Amino acid sequence: MFIDTAWALLPPVIAIALALITKEVYSSLFIGILAGGLLYANFSPVGTMKHVFVDGMIAQLSDSWNVGILVFLVVLGTMVMLMNRAGGSAAFGRWSKAHVKTKRGAFLATIALGVLIFIDDYFNCLTVGSVMRPLTDKHHISREKLAYIIDATAAPVCIIAPISSWAAAVTGFVDGANGLDLFIRAIPYNFYAWLTIAMLVTLAFTGLDYGPMKKYEEAANNVDTVVDEVDVDDGTEEKPSMTGADDQPNPPVSKKGGVIHLVLPILVLIFCCIIGMIYTGGFFEGKSFVDAFSNSDASVGLVYGSVIALIFTIIFFLCTRVISFKDCMSALPEGFKSMVPAILILTFAWTLKSMTDSLGAATFVASMVAKVANHNTFMSLLPAFVFLIGAFLAFATGTSWGTFGILIPIVVNVFSSNLSSELMIISISACMAGAVCGDHCSPISDTTIMASAGARCEHINHVNTQLPYALTAAAVSLVSYIFTGFIRNAVICLPIGIGLIVVTLIIIKKICSVKDNKA
Repeated sequence: MFIDTAWALLPPVIAIALALITKEVYSSLFIGILAGGLLYANFSPVGTMKHVFVDGMIAQLSDSWNVGILVFLVVLGTMVMLMNRAGGSAAFGRWSKAHVKTKRGAFLATIALGVLIFIDDYFNCLTVGSVMRPLTDKHHISREKLAYIIDATAAPVCIIAPISSWAAAVTGFVDGANGLDLFIRAIPYNFYAWLTIAMLVTLAFTGLDYGPMKKYEEAANNVDTVVDEVDVDDGTEEKPSMTGADDQPNPPVSKKGGVIHLVLPILVLIFCCIIGMIYTGGFFEGKSFVDAFSNSDASVGLVYGSVIALIFTIIFFLCTRVISFKDCMSALPEGFKSMVPAILILTFAWTLKSMTDSLGAATFVASMVAKVANHNTFMSLLPAFVFLIGAFLAFATGTSWGTFGILIPIVVNVFSSNLSSELMIISISACMAGAVCGDHCSPISDTTIMASAGARCEHINHVNTQLPYALTAAAVSLVSYIFTGFIRNAVICLPIGIGLIVVTLIIIKKICSVKDNKA
């Protein structure tokens, strides 16, 4: 009765609406899950319980990919705790304060690191957060703004990087053609990704803040102390006053730690994760580097890399005698505890996705897209339609990769007679851009959840503050896809799109200035 119909989209709509209204994510997600179970079981109490907990939550926590991501989260949380206790984060904060003099410099440095870590979005979120949090705190950048920067340089960067877990995912959904070649050709047309990066740089240079983000940035500018480490110079502990700072008491921090105790573990982590990913893809069995990435199991590869990096970090800290073995071991459960909120939200989000999948949301959306695609009149507008549908589906389900799996085969099928068509490349790119856009906006997206965890920011605060920025980039991207469907030339269309986002932000800045003057 409810399967393969519009009712399949009701559970995520309920969860997202409640989360935005109540600002309480756990209960909102659970109510959405319960709604999905009720619809699937035709309101049978026993059937609902079985579907929610056995088919949903337990099944998701038994999935090897999901378990790998949870292990990766715990290991990253432990490494961050170790680096904090060793004094690496505090030392980096002092170093960055001496070398990065301005708020703009801290903003741009965070963007740069986010762009450089293009291998995987999960890895990006947690690494950029742990490395840059001391710097952004020192320069009065709110945790909400940091979470936005992390989120905006995670999936949007991965989706235009040919060597990434995202490229591997996309190429796997293309049948009958060279998936990697199509991915590379689609990069210049991925407007949401490029415009999001251009937007970040423009925000850094203009100092523009609008929407709910403005309140948090003003609050961050008005606080006296914005660090959450112990001041190792005099042994006194400073109270965290940055919005979104950790609620837990600060652990003891070594006075012996230096910048090397932050930088070296992170470099080893990056190197080991890359090796772990290409190992799972068969690189050491004779496959090329690119092919190994295309066939990699990111979840397992990240676990391999992070565990090896954790072992190295413990040995390195013990050899340099910055903290004792006992302190290293006590950091393990503390690191796990720091990731419990993210793990809980991820578990609920995955379960909600399973409810949506069981109700046939994918089938319903696929049929709608196919109907639009079959009308020749709309072929030039197809990229814009695909972008909108991809954004809506990813927002409702919280998954980019699931959206790729639904829409990309449909787009390829529409152009089955001409797989080299430039319009097909644009449409595939629109699908990827829309999926990233919806994922970027969705409070139940795992990338959004991890960006909050990486920045140590309240998740709902991150969603609320990020939404106006993401919607701005989405609106300009939609306009870009409309005229690109007719022009079909990346050399012309991409610069126009970037110019449009810059002009849009300048106009917003002028409007905000007028409102501030009137106030």
